[in-house]
Amino acid sequence: MNIGYRIIKDFKRPENGLIQAFAGVPVPNIGDSMNRTGAISSAIKPLNGKRLLGTAYTVRVPAGDNLLFYYAIDQAHPGDIIVVDGGGFAERALCGEIMAEFAIARGLGGFVVDGAVRDAEELSAKDFPVFTRCISPNGPYKNGPGEINVPVVIGGRVICPGDILVGDRDGLVCIRPDEAEEVILKAKKVMEKEQGMMDSIHSKGRLDLGWMYQKIENDACTIE
Repeated sequence: MNIGYRIIKDFKRPENGLIQAFAGVPVPNIGDSMNRTGAISSAIKPLNGKRLLGTAYTVRVPAGDNLLFYYAIDQAHPGDIIVVDGGGFAERALCGEIMAEFAIARGLGGFVVDGAVRDAEELSAKDFPVFTRCISPNGPYKNGPGEINVPVVIGGRVICPGDILVGDRDGLVCIRPDEAEEVILKAKKVMEKEQGMMDSIHSKGRLDLGWMYQKIENDACTIE
């Protein structure tokens, strides 16, 4: 992985109202509203199940090196999500309890790490969302280089600084700010549709499955 050594100090963040429009919207509903392609790889898992919502502040680091991860925590704005492209390296943690506590003190919104973290028990107990590929007890190097606020690849998906991230126990989605209004409208329609389905189950014990039977008929399925 070819990594430069540069820091882009700032970027355009979406309006807070646009970000908060996703509060309370389940990640699966958001993903369904993005042609079922908005989710980051399931290899990036929630460590503690805390809901994540905020703006991506991106970091690229060499395998197992967290020099610029520290810079990101110190310089990011309250509510930012530190998104670290560690190349998926699994054998050296990029952060642990101390860095998470520092991020909490600064009002940051969470960590997304394509690599390893440690202090899993302590991180799991914090009211601070952490999504990671894996856990390793080995500590990080602090040599650099690295890049701040450039496009990164997390779980096979490109994330840019300023993108909106939403995470829950089902996983993560990444939304481009210029697509966010359309996505939230579609996601709320999905929520309304699913509520109608739940109401039908509870009141009638049934679901309208006409679409399924029609598909079976159209496919000329043999029923014996």
